Amino acid sequence: MNDHAKGLLITTLGVLFVVPDSLFVRLIVADPLVVAFWRGMTAGVIILLGLLVVQGIKGVRDVLGSGWPGIIYMVLIGSTAPGFVLAVTQTSVANVVFIFASMPVFSAIFSLIFLGEPIRRRMVLTMAAVMVGLGIIAYGSEESEIASWKGDLWALYVTIAYAGALTAVRMVKEISMIPAIPIGYIGSAMVMWPFVTPMAVFPGQWELFLGHGGFIAIATCFLTLGPRYISSAEVSLLILLESVLAPVLVWAVVGEDPGHWALVGGAVVIGALFVSNLIVLTRKRRQRPC
Repeated sequence: MNDHAKGLLITTLGVLFVVPDSLFVRLIVADPLVVAFWRGMTAGVIILLGLLVVQGIKGVRDVLGSGWPGIIYMVLIGSTAPGFVLAVTQTSVANVVFIFASMPVFSAIFSLIFLGEPIRRRMVLTMAAVMVGLGIIAYGSEESEIASWKGDLWALYVTIAYAGALTAVRMVKEISMIPAIPIGYIGSAMVMWPFVTPMAVFPGQWELFLGHGGFIAIATCFLTLGPRYISSAEVSLLILLESVLAPVLVWAVVGEDPGHWALVGGAVVIGALFVSNLIVLTRKRRQRPC
C-alpha cells in the first residue's frame, strides 16, 4: 500500500470513529458538564498512555516548550470538549455537524490574519455560500422543537476554536502537537471537576463513558496521522462524511428528525465545500506531469 492509499484509509477510519460522538452524548443520561468531563478525561488519558508507551515524555517536553502557539492550541482544544457536549445537548445533531463543516472557512480567515496567507477568489465564493447555509440553519432553529440558537452558537464556537487551534499548530510546524491533545483534554476535565460530581453516574453507565472516550481517542489519533499523507482538500472532503453520517446514525438509533431547514442549510454548506475542494483536486491532477 502506497502512502496516498494509506493516508486515505487512516483518515477515513478517523472520520468513521468520530461519527458516533454525537450519539454517545444523546445516549448518556447525565448533566452535560459530567458528559464533557468524562469525554475529555477518558480520551485524554487513553491518548496520553499511548504516547508515553511510544514516545516517553519527550513529546510532552517539546509541546510545553512551544511557547504561545502551544498554549493557545491546548486551551482551545480543551475548551472544545465542554463546547461540543453543550452544543449537542442544546440543538440538533444535524445543526451541530453542519456548522462544524464550515471549519475550513474560519481556518482560511485565521490564516489570513495570523499567517498572512491570501484568500483566493474560490474561497471567497465558498465562504459566501457557507454563510448562506449557516443562515438557513439558524433560521430553521427558530421553528424546530429540538434545535436552538443557543446550541448553534456553541457549535459555532467549537468550529472557530478548532480552526484557531489548527492555525496555532501551523505556527510551530517543526513540533508535533499530538502530545498537546491529552494535556488540553485532561486540563479541561480538571477545570470542570469542582463543578460536577462525575462518579455519581459513572458506575451505571461506565461502558458508554469509556466507549465515548475510546472512540474520540482513536479518531483523534487517526485524524492526526492520516492527513500527513494526503492533501488538505482530500482531508476536507473525507471529513464531510461526518456531516452526512452523524445525523443519519442519530436518526436511526434515537429517531431524531433534523428538520427540513437544517437539511437545506446543511446541503448548501456541504455542497459549497464539496465543489470547492473538488476544484482544487481537479486542478492539482491537471498540473501533475504525465
